[in-house]
Amino acid sequence: DNWAFLYAQRLALKQELPLQVCFCLVPKFLEATIRHYRFMLRGLQEVAEECAELNISFHLLLGYAKDVLPAFVVEHGVGGLVTDFSPLRLPRQWVEDVRERLPEDVPFAQVDAHNIVPCWVASPKQEYSARTIRGKIHAQLPEFLTEFPPVVRHPHPPSCPAEPIAWEACYSSLQVDHTVKEVEWATPGTAAGMAVLKSFIAERLKSFSTHRNDPNKAALSNLSPWLHFGQVSTQRAILEVQKHRRNYKDSVDAFVEEAVVRRELAENFCYYNENYDSVQGAYDWAQTTLKLHAKDKRPYLYSLQELEQGTTHDPLWNAAQLQMVWEGKMHGFLRMYWAKKILEWTRSPEEALQFAIYLNDRYELDGRDPNGYLTLLSLCLAGCLWSICGIHDQGWAERPIFGKIRYMNYAGCKRKFDVDQFERRYAPTH
Repeated sequence: DNWAFLYAQRLALKQELPLQVCFCLVPKFLEATIRHYRFMLRGLQEVAEECAELNISFHLLLGYAKDVLPAFVVEHGVGGLVTDFSPLRLPRQWVEDVRERLPEDVPFAQVDAHNIVPCWVASPKQEYSARTIRGKIHAQLPEFLTEFPPVVRHPHPPSCPAEPIAWEACYSSLQVDHTVKEVEWATPGTAAGMAVLKSFIAERLKSFSTHRNDPNKAALSNLSPWLHFGQVSTQRAILEVQKHRRNYKDSVDAFVEEAVVRRELAENFCYYNENYDSVQGAYDWAQTTLKLHAKDKRPYLYSLQELEQGTTHDPLWNAAQLQMVWEGKMHGFLRMYWAKKILEWTRSPEEALQFAIYLNDRYELDGRDPNGYLTLLSLCLAGCLWSICGIHDQGWAERPIFGKIRYMNYAGCKRKFDVDQFERRYAPTH
C-alpha cells in the first residue's frame, strides 16, 4: 500500500531492471528515543522479509542519506531513484542533499505516498482552516482514493544479493536516549497495525462519532503509530472504514474528517509555512494577542522537568502527561487541554511551544509528525500550534495570558467526561 514503491516497481518493470529498496538509518532524529527507533526498526524487519518474498533487495544503510545513498547508486549502477515525501524541513533537506549529489544521468522522483491527495495537488498555498481545504480535498478524493494495485513478485533479480542485516547491531549506531522505554500495547509492523484497524472497525467504529472525545471510552482507532511510521497506509484505513458507511455513516464521516481532511490540513501547514514549529508561524492576530499578554501574571510557573514528571497542581494534566509517558499516546481531547495548560503555566508562548513540542516528540509514538504541529485531535506539531497559537482557529473572547486564543479549563473537562475516573487510571502510583 505504498504509491512510491508501486511507482518504482512500475519503472523497473518497464526497463526490465531489478528493484532495490534502501532505508537510510540516521543516528538521531529530533527528539526521537529508543521507543521510536525500536518501533520503526521492528517494522522494517517485516518490510525486509516481504521484500525477500517479492525478489526485491532490501538494504539498510547506516548514516545520513547524503553520505551513503549517492555512493550506493553509483556502486550498484542504479538507473533511477524514487523517494517518499515529508513536508518537514529536515526530511526535505535530506532530499535536497541527495539530489545535489546524484549523478546527473540518474532521475530522481518524489511521490507523496502518505497523503491520499498529494500535498502539492490538494492546494497550491497555505490554507486558512479546515473549512477552506475541505472542499478541495473532497473534490479530489474520487481520483485519488482508489484501491492499490498489487506489488508483484519482481521478475528481474539483482545481480548481487543484499548484505545480511545485523538488526541488533543497528541499535549500537544510534545516538538516542535509551531511558524512554518501548510500550507494551503497540506491536510494530504492518500485520499488527492491520489487526488494530480490523479491531477498530469491528469494536470501536460504531461509537467513534459519539464517544471519540471521551478519554474513558474505547472509541478511537489507535492507529497513529502505524500511520506515522508508514506501516499502515491512511488510504488503506479509509478504504476499509468506508465499507461500513451504510451502518455507521456519522462515524465514518467523522473518521474521514480527522484522518483525511485534518491530517492533510496539517501537512499543508507544514509544507507552506516555514515557521511551522514557532510562534512566528501563527496568524498575525494570534501573534499580536499573545505578545500583548506575554507579560501577564501566570497563576503557576513550572519547569520542563516538573511538567515532564507530571508533578503540577492539576491531577488531570498530570494524568494526561503520565499516560503519554507510559503508553506513548495521549487521548486526542486531552492533548488540546495539555498544550493549552502549558501556555498558561510557562513564562512565554515561545517557551510553551518549545516545551510542548519537546514532550510530544520525546514520548508520543507519533511524535515529530505534521499532525503534531497542528491538527485538532492529533497533536504532534500542528496540534501544538492550534492549541497554543490559534492556527486554523479563530479569535475568541479576550482573557488573561491567552488573549484571544481558545481557552480550556478543568471545569469544562468535568462537563465533558468523568475526570475522576481518568485521574484514577493514571495516578502517579501506577
